[in-house]
Amino acid sequence: MTGVRSAAALMLLGALAGCVPAGGGAPVNPPSGPAPVAPAGGSCGAEGLQGLVGKSRASISGQRFAHELRVYEEGQPITMDYNADRLNIEVSRSGTILRVSCG
Repeated sequence: MTGVRSAAALMLLGALAGCVPAGGGAPVNPPSGPAPVAPAGGSCGAEGLQGLVGKSRASISGQRFAHELRVYEEGQPITMDYNADRLNIEVSRSGTILRVSCG
């Protein structure tokens, strides 16, 4: 009975070995088309919005921005995921815009 189990185990291993892609785990069918390109230096538009620094939070109320917007108060915990296209606006506790950046 042990010989039958060993033979069955070897057959199973042989079958599973055929499922492993060649090249040490590289995808068998890589996605077609060019790879996505990240904008150089973060193109969220922060460079052109530095004039907001020093203004009140109310000055951005109702404005539309071309990119995803994250407004947060200084000291407030935020996620650390980097998104070059996200516009970040940091506001003081008194409501003054302190910083405009991408990320």
